[in-house]
Amino acid sequence: MLELRYDPIKNQWIANATQRQGRTFFPPRNFCPLCPTKSSNNPTEIPADNYDIVVFENKFPTFSKEADKNLLDNFNKDYFHYSKSQSKGICEVVSYISDHDLYLEDMPEKHISNLIKVWQDRYNELAQKNFIKYVLIFENKGKEIGVTLSHPHGQIYAFPYIPPIPEVELNSSRKYFAKYNKCLHCEIIKREIEERSRIVFQNDYFIIFIPFYAKWPYEVHIYPIRHLGNICQLKEYEINSLAGSLKELINLYNKLFNFRMPYVMIIHQNPTDNKGHDYYHFHFEFYPPYRTQNKLKYMAGCELGAGTFINDTLPEEKAAELRKLI
Repeated sequence: MLELRYDPIKNQWIANATQRQGRTFFPPRNFCPLCPTKSSNNPTEIPADNYDIVVFENKFPTFSKEADKNLLDNFNKDYFHYSKSQSKGICEVVSYISDHDLYLEDMPEKHISNLIKVWQDRYNELAQKNFIKYVLIFENKGKEIGVTLSHPHGQIYAFPYIPPIPEVELNSSRKYFAKYNKCLHCEIIKREIEERSRIVFQNDYFIIFIPFYAKWPYEVHIYPIRHLGNICQLKEYEINSLAGSLKELINLYNKLFNFRMPYVMIIHQNPTDNKGHDYYHFHFEFYPPYRTQNKLKYMAGCELGAGTFINDTLPEEKAAELRKLI
């Protein structure tokens, strides 16, 4: 069962995807569905004996192109009762490399540049579909995050609506631009460069910093210094610079506590609703769950119940910790 249910109190959609209960759960290494198919007797999701980067539709999706015809598309109506809508969208898996043990930070920068070009290709193609309003590219890494498949990979969710967090960011950016005729994100970049205390590192094209308002102790954002709305607007030299920035940041995380840091990586960018969002600034956000070497930061009562994060650390101190590792 794939459907969207509307929460009239919080004014947001909840996705029901019951078939995901049966998704792959810590398979043995010789049954990894993202490894190449080495034998016809043991096929994987990828019918090739080797590959570079592969994208395919998720077998356990949250959204589907084949929407339930019994459900109407109710996105543009007023809701006073319990409402359902079609869970129409696309969910893709991006397998980064054929090598089961080669993580993103281990890969040559050229390969990471190619991965960024794959993300560009998928954003561009999915954006052409009129039922897709937002393309979310992300990676969940590590058991602590809830990952049950260890092969290096990311995912792409193409939503039939703009999800709540991007919508909040878009609204804030639009209001700021309307009032000051300036990009809110560009102003944040300017302030971070002036103060420097929260910058982890910086190059000619990207700034990598822990934001003043970080929710997680080691939350890091990567912004292009040039004002861009989405990943497809990157030039070749910026793609190469971003590849190096991603590799350097994740390796800093790994050096911090001498183990591979789990994280959630999210790419925030313009919606694909053809309405124009020139005031928005594309960027990456990283959420690693560790607050010390052996303590995790959990979302609990205050975060989940009130929507207010409690950060036990100061961004300036955590940025200084990461800078020392360079």
